[in-house]
Amino acid sequence: IQLLGGNGYINDYPTGRLLRDAKLYEIGAGTSEIRRWLIGREIMAEGV
Repeated sequence: IQLLGGNGYINDYPTGRLLRDAKLYEIGAGTSEIRRWLIGREIMAEGV
């Protein structure tokens, strides 16, 4: 995005879409603390 400047944010380049998708995934998947908790819970369930 830094290499493309303002063009990196528009739909003419895939970088703009990828940036928006990454932000939406972060919101939709929950906070990083919740994801860490879920991963830890799965690891502990497999180990027991």
